[in-house]
Amino acid sequence: MARDYYKTLGVQRNASETEIRKAFRGLARKHHPDVNPDTPGAQERFKEVNEAYEVLGDPKKRIQYDRFGENWRYADKYTRSDGSFTNETFSWPGSGHRPDATFGAGSVFADLLGGVRFSSRERGNVRPTPIEVPVELTLEEAYTGVTRTIQIPSGQGRRAKRLTGTIPKGVDTGSRIHVPAGQGMEIYLTVKVRQHAQFQRKGADLYVDLLLPFVDTVLGGQQEVPTMNGEVLLTIPQETQNGQSFRLRNKGMPRLSKDGLYGDLFATTKVVLPTGLSEHERDLFRELKQVRKDREA
Repeated sequence: MARDYYKTLGVQRNASETEIRKAFRGLARKHHPDVNPDTPGAQERFKEVNEAYEVLGDPKKRIQYDRFGENWRYADKYTRSDGSFTNETFSWPGSGHRPDATFGAGSVFADLLGGVRFSSRERGNVRPTPIEVPVELTLEEAYTGVTRTIQIPSGQGRRAKRLTGTIPKGVDTGSRIHVPAGQGMEIYLTVKVRQHAQFQRKGADLYVDLLLPFVDTVLGGQQEVPTMNGEVLLTIPQETQNGQSFRLRNKGMPRLSKDGLYGDLFATTKVVLPTGLSEHERDLFRELKQVRKDREA
C-alpha cells in the first residue's frame, strides 16, 4: 500500500511549513531509536517519519509529491516547464532495463506510475535526525566561553562515545552549537543561559541597577559599577535623577562570532533615601525645605 506522508506526520494536506516541521520534530524525538531502544518498530517508524519529512519539508518535492504521489522522484523527467509530459522513453532508475513502451501526454503513463512500487533503497538514504543535547550555562560562562563533555549512547550501528564541545563566548539562550562527531552523526548543544542575580541581558547588552545615596545624586560623586570583569568607577553628575541611565560602552556581553566586539552596559540609578536621621539632620532638611520654598516664592 502506498504510504501517505501527510498521515505519517499527522498533518493536513494544506499544513504550513511550520506545522510540518513541528510535527516532524515531535515524532522524531518520540520514535528515535536511542530514546526507544527496546520498543518494537521504533526504528522503522523513525525511518518513515524521516522519509516523510524529506519530501514534505522541501517545497519543490512537496509539489511533486502532491501531483505524483509516491512516484514524485521521477516527475522531473516527464514534465516540461509548462507542466505537460514529454515523449521520452521511460527508464526506471536502478532497474537496469526499460519497459518496451514510450509514453506521451494523454497516455497511460499516469496509470502505470500509479501501479509501480519502489524499494526503500531507491528512495535514497534517510538522513539521521540531529541529536540535541541541552546545556545550561551561567552568565559568566556565556561571557567567557566554556567546554562541555557529553556522553552519546550507542545506537543505529554506532558506538557509545564521549565528546567535548567548545561553546564560544557570547552564546545566549537558544544558541545551537555543532559538535563534530563523525559516524554520520549530527550533534548540537542547545544552550540555555540561567538568569543572573544582578544583571539583565538583552542581546549583547547588559542592564544593572545602580544604588546611589541621596546626597550623591544631589551633589554628585563617584560610584563603583559592577561589570562582568570587575568594577569600574563612574562619575555621577550633580542633580542626577532617579531612573537615569548611564551607558558604559563595550562593557556588555561578547558579540557571538564577532571577535573583539562587545555590547554595552547600562547602569540605571536607584536613589536610596536616608533612614535613621538624627534631629540635627532633620533640622538641615527643614532648613533646605524652607530655602527651596522661599526661592520658589
